[in-house]
Amino acid sequence: MSKLNYNPDVLSCLANLSNDEVFTPPSLANQMLDMLPQELFRSTDTKFLDPCAKSGVFLREIAKRLIAGLADKIPDLQERIDHIMHHQLYGIAITRLTSLMSRRSLYCSKNASGKYALSQFGTEDGNIRFKDIRHTWQNGKCKYCGASQEVYDRGDDLESHAYEFIHTDKTNTLYNNMTFDVIIGNPPYQLSDGGNGASAIPIYHKFITQAIKLKPRYLTMIIPSRWMTGGRGLDDFRKTFLADNRLSVIHDFKDASLCFSGVEIKGGVNYFLWERDKVSPLCLIINDNGSDEVKECKRPLIEKGCDVFIRNNDLITIYRKVNSRKERSFSDIVSSMKPYGLRGDFFKSPQKYGLPAISEKPIKDGYVIYGLDEKMKRSRRYIPINYPLPKKDDIEKFKLFMSRNQGEGILGETFVPPVFAKPNELCTETFVVIGGFDNEQEMYNCWSYMKTKFFRTMLGMKKNDQGCGQSVYQFVPLQDFSKPWTDEELYKKYGLTEEEIQFIESMIRPME
Repeated sequence: MSKLNYNPDVLSCLANLSNDEVFTPPSLANQMLDMLPQELFRSTDTKFLDPCAKSGVFLREIAKRLIAGLADKIPDLQERIDHIMHHQLYGIAITRLTSLMSRRSLYCSKNASGKYALSQFGTEDGNIRFKDIRHTWQNGKCKYCGASQEVYDRGDDLESHAYEFIHTDKTNTLYNNMTFDVIIGNPPYQLSDGGNGASAIPIYHKFITQAIKLKPRYLTMIIPSRWMTGGRGLDDFRKTFLADNRLSVIHDFKDASLCFSGVEIKGGVNYFLWERDKVSPLCLIINDNGSDEVKECKRPLIEKGCDVFIRNNDLITIYRKVNSRKERSFSDIVSSMKPYGLRGDFFKSPQKYGLPAISEKPIKDGYVIYGLDEKMKRSRRYIPINYPLPKKDDIEKFKLFMSRNQGEGILGETFVPPVFAKPNELCTETFVVIGGFDNEQEMYNCWSYMKTKFFRTMLGMKKNDQGCGQSVYQFVPLQDFSKPWTDEELYKKYGLTEEEIQFIESMIRPME
């Protein structure tokens, strides 16, 4: 085809509303539709719902498949289109603007009752409706979505972002108690909560929960992958969703730009297939790092002895071998937050916490405190031996002070070096404490272990963002620190295969 004759799909050229409300490219919509049993598109009875319609791309691509699939059953093209539009495709738009866009995409007219509509309805909406829903405020928050009243209780001339699909207790009122075979969509991802900067609450999981209440045969949506391991307000959803045997496919992208060009979504995105009648605990996990790097594995969502989802398929056999030895966890020697009871801003204002002033100069026979100064640089302060510290655990031992925030959660990244702390040295909550050790050599032997690629592989099974607190060390096995450690010793100890070793060596960066 020559460039002069090329007509691009307008829905692949739309600019996104924001990083939270992104338009789905047609190619991605079709990848999601490919997961469904294709006989659905050859039945005149299959009903589809997009409960968060934006551009109308899902409904349009479904219509194309139905028009082709029903050609034998309804030979007359206009009769076939009328049946599909009136009895098989339904949408709930997220805004008035997207309702017009969706109708334009599906009906070829923003007015479904107009003379230019592909199939004429008795109303302008057709089967793609938008209702100007308002939030229901309770104690400053919407009881349905958690939106901040301070931010969203505003005039009618501004968008309320109260989405009809999730702002009701009565799901049977949606399209008059209609039963849908397939619910599909790309829901809004989050709402600002009125906090500083980019502070926001996730909202996409509420669309999933509501869709499941409607008991469709199939449910597929594309959402951020943060729900798998972390994310504010997602703990209950994650626990419930990972325990749901009806999940049959999770297609996971660490890099969201593989799905949405020009959009940064930290932690990546995934689309899934949920099947109402599935009973097997196994789910097909697809790790997609681009066309040349797609790996599939059918496995349980939660491994034995594990309480989180391990995203990377290549890590599963390594996890199973290490876990089978039933060793103590390295997290047993990692402190919780505020190891000595000192907050991160302790250097700036100790009086704020009812504590005496501290010194910038060494004090004879006193304690040394490591933390961050006003310029957010590692620094030291000094207090006398009789200072009223909230905690003094292991203060007389050797320790490693590790920054509580490390990297970005990318498998293979290196550590910021620790503070090698001697007796009578402590820290603020900027750090977690590893130890304590009875002597200096044990401390250095521990650091030799932490620098290994094996250690950082085990850490990476749970570390998916900057946070490097006690819990992310859960899967790392504890070793005997009377000696230093090398990767070769650890590979042999845990019986790793050449393939597993090659994966670790190729993915984990070396540390000096």
